[in-house]
Amino acid sequence: MGGGGSNSKTNKPKAKQQSISTRPNASKNTTMSGNGKLPKNWPASLPYHAHPTTTPSFPRAVLEALHTPPQAASTTTTYTLPPSPNPNVLITPITTPGHPACGQAGLFARTALAPGALILTYSGVLHTRADADAASDYDLSLDRELGVGVDAGRGGNEARFVNDYRGVPGATGPNAEFADVWVQVGGGRFERRMGVWVLGKGKSAKGPRAKGIRKGEEILVSYGKGFWRERLGGEESEGIEESEGGEGNVTNG
Repeated sequence: MGGGGSNSKTNKPKAKQQSISTRPNASKNTTMSGNGKLPKNWPASLPYHAHPTTTPSFPRAVLEALHTPPQAASTTTTYTLPPSPNPNVLITPITTPGHPACGQAGLFARTALAPGALILTYSGVLHTRADADAASDYDLSLDRELGVGVDAGRGGNEARFVNDYRGVPGATGPNAEFADVWVQVGGGRFERRMGVWVLGKGKSAKGPRAKGIRKGEEILVSYGKGFWRERLGGEESEGIEESEGGEGNVTNG
């Protein structure tokens, strides 16, 4: 994940995709935002998806479950879908020596982001375990019970450029996290997505969490111990602390 899109290890043919957006007049293969614009510094060769897509074999019943909040809408916390492209973030080439993604790219805040704020959602291809690409570095778990993940390896939005905090000069921990969210998609419909959130204040009103993310600061998460165990292996992965939470960790199918 992060790093400008060059980290994906797969050379598999691109799967045919269909839009799951419930917005009126939504394209069946959304490769640009609704206003026809692409984010600044978006790779020319990579499809941009303002909304998630699905693999052709994605079960209809699972798709409906992702549009059905567990409780009545009046008691379920829902959020307005952030715009695409997102005006609060910027894909930025990284030139800092020693940064793990030096020579690639990261996602930075264009404005100050408050603790606990929803920054944007993570778009890509929704898939079941049967359709997972084990070689992808951009696959997040959306719902373990349903066996659903979202993979931005071959197309997505700005969220795919979020880097892990480990090894980033000056970073002592993540300032953001992946967590699912119900968003309003129009027509009285809701959709479960993976969100990128500013870390909340936690139990203390002081410390790094209480400050949110400053303008110009890189948005950093923890990919989770499993991600690094697969890539570093064995002894090299020892000492990598486990990330908080379950859903949203980077997976390998």
